[in-house]
Formats: sequence, C-alpha cells, structure tokens
Amino acid sequence: MTPSDVKATLSFSDGSPSIDLPLYKGSIGPDVIDIRKLYGQTGKFTYDPGFLSTASCQSTITYIDGDKGELLYRGYPIEQLATQCDFLDTCYLLLYGELPNEQKQKDFHKLVSEHTMVHEQMQFFLRGFRRDAHPMAVLTGLVGALSAFYHDSTDINNPTHRNIAAIRLIAKMPTLVAMAYKYGEGQPYVYPRNKLSYAGNFMRMMFATPCEDYEPNEVLVRAMDRIFILHADHEQNASTSTVRLCGSSGTNPFAAIAAGVACLWGPAHGGANEAALNMLEDIQRNGGIEKIGEFIKQVKDKNSSVKLMGFGHRVYKNYDPRAKLMRETCYEVLGALGLENDPLFKLAMALEKIALEDEYFVARKLYPNVDFYSGIVQRAIGIPVSLFTAIFALARTVGWIAQLNEMIGDPEYKIGRPRQLFVGSERRDVPPLHQR
Repeated sequence: MTPSDVKATLSFSDGSPSIDLPLYKGSIGPDVIDIRKLYGQTGKFTYDPGFLSTASCQSTITYIDGDKGELLYRGYPIEQLATQCDFLDTCYLLLYGELPNEQKQKDFHKLVSEHTMVHEQMQFFLRGFRRDAHPMAVLTGLVGALSAFYHDSTDINNPTHRNIAAIRLIAKMPTLVAMAYKYGEGQPYVYPRNKLSYAGNFMRMMFATPCEDYEPNEVLVRAMDRIFILHADHEQNASTSTVRLCGSSGTNPFAAIAAGVACLWGPAHGGANEAALNMLEDIQRNGGIEKIGEFIKQVKDKNSSVKLMGFGHRVYKNYDPRAKLMRETCYEVLGALGLENDPLFKLAMALEKIALEDEYFVARKLYPNVDFYSGIVQRAIGIPVSLFTAIFALARTVGWIAQLNEMIGDPEYKIGRPRQLFVGSERRDVPPLHQR
C-alpha cells in the first residue's frame, strides 16, 4: 500500500472531536480509508452489511473495474489470457505472479500432470454417498477429505506445504469432479491420462468408458479450457473471502478450499449458471420461444416473482468481459456440434437478443453474463446441469489457493473477526421459572 499525503477527516455532529484517518492509494482503483484505529480512537465501528464498501485486504492478484467492464489477472487483461494462454499458464500466473517462460511452462505442466491421480481409497469414501447426491455435496466432502490422505502438506504456515497442496489441488480437482459425475451415473471411474492437456484429460475422464474411449474434439476442449480461465479468480467474492477467513484460523489448505467449495454452492454465487439453464428449461416447458414475450412481461412486473437469471452482475455495470469471450465460444461450440437449431439454444439466443435491445434491460445494464453462456456451452458439451457448479469450483481452485497464499504471506494478516451492530435485548436477569 502507498500512503497518501491526503488524510480523510471524520467529524461528528455530537461534539465529539474529529479524527484524521490515513488514506492509501492502490496502483489502480479507488483510494482506501484506513479505519483500523477508528474503534480505539472513537469507540465506534463502521457498519457495512455484505462488506460492499470495505476492503478486507490488500491484494496483487486480480483487479476488476465494474464500470469499465475490465478484469485483470496480475495486470493482464482477461481477453488476452483467454485467447493467448491455456489454463495451466493462467494457473502459473495466478500462483507465482508472472507468466511462465518456455522451460517453466514445460516443468509446471509436467508437475501438475504427475499429481492427477487420487488415493485409491477415495473411491471407497465416495461409496458412502447416495447415488443421487448433488455433485457439490460430494465434492465438498472429497476436497475436505484430501487432508486425511496427504498429511505431508497440511501446515498452512509452511510455504513448501502450501505449494505442494496447491499443485495437488489443481491437479486432482478434475479427477474428483469426474469421479463425482461417474459415481452419480453408475459408471466406472476413468483414470487420468497424463499425455493429454489439462482440459482434454478432464473431458476424457468425464466421457470415456471401458468399452469406448473418448476422442477429444479440439473445439470442445478449447471451450472447456476457456471456461476454466474465465472462472479462475474474481477478486474478493463470497467464496474467496470464505477461503481467506477460514485460512486465517490456521486450518489446513484442503479444509480452507473445501470451505470455498461449500460457499460456491450457493445459488447466488456459483449456482448462477445452473439457475440460468433451469430458467431456460422452464420457459421451454411452458411454451418455448413462442411464449418468451409473456416471460419477459413477468420479469418486468414488479409484483411478479419471476426473475431473469444469467443477466446482470453484482460488480459489472457494463458488459462482463468474460461474457463477451464466452459468447464467442458458445457460437463456436454450437456450430461444431450442429446445434444451432436446437430449440433450447434458439430460445437462449432469442432471450439474449431481447436483453441486448430492449430498453428495460439496456437501461438497467442487465447484459447477459458469463453464467448465461457457460451454462449453454456446458450443456452442449454434454455436462449435466447439476455438475455446472462443480466445474466452476474446479476452475476457481487456483484463485482460492493464490488468495490464501497471499494472505498467509501478508505481515498484516490476522484471524478474521468482523464486528456487529447489536440490536438485541439489553442486559437482563433470568426470572424464576414461575414468573416466566
């Protein structure tokens, strides 16, 4: 942080003395007022539900400008990374701060590929779940269970342990997600094949069977790799903040990432792409493209409970840069699979057209977001809707680890302890039983 010569002065209308608060300037983005001494000097806390105006940390990893529709990983625009790098290059960048050179790229890809298998006993752990369990319920358990199998990388304060855990998590998440899928389908697990790319290996573990191997379609593999890149990190969102808060207690890296997986499961967070696809399927069941006008009318009705899923974003007040990239991929995938005339996809494109042209949505900046397009792409590839959030977790794992590592290495980090505005009963005495 760079301290500014300018101070923020906080004054009170009740006659309390005013105080000066330090102001810090980031390399880009809003200035930050340092309120760490506020309570000590005034006896007052700030009140910020959802932490919408509070910087919980300093970070060098990801920057978002919601008004401009800009997303940077370590300073690099997401548009350049998604078109010029693969997911493992992006992982290296997020973990270590710079893009790998040719030798480092080769070494890192080899290192990750050597850790793709999981302990064989993990499959027995899986058998304890019902076959119809939601994949995120299964994945939360599997990721947490890794700490029971890999005791040599559970000290969160040991940089070597954290690095080993990082590689293991990045390498094994595709295997775990594929195992969760195969278990639910009643199919045998497919072991990883290290000669394939990261995304290609994942798709083979998903769709190959002992009786028929999977022939990777490069368009689909590239689409999956792009989904991973676009979801790799997104600043201090709910699941990332959960990982940081959990890790601040000193718990092991696997437990911290499992907490992130659990948070991501929420429909307002990682479940948004699942909700978008479910919305499209509901419209299709209720009359399809011919009834889309009625659906839009309900969305605009303030008294209606109908919501437009997959449009708009909490941070982006402009077109989500990830959505632009995912839109391109969406059309590539539909073209490669000959699905341009699929009824659900035609419905999705009709809804997209309305949202981009209708003044109601344009004025409110309800642009299609990355969840809208990634859900369509994953469905086209053959991934079931219930697995969408697990794939999001797979991609976000590297961001969570990078954020966790950054927090542990920050000399100013402390165990997280938010404050509250208490509005309950004042002190009172317990009355005798006959007087209650």
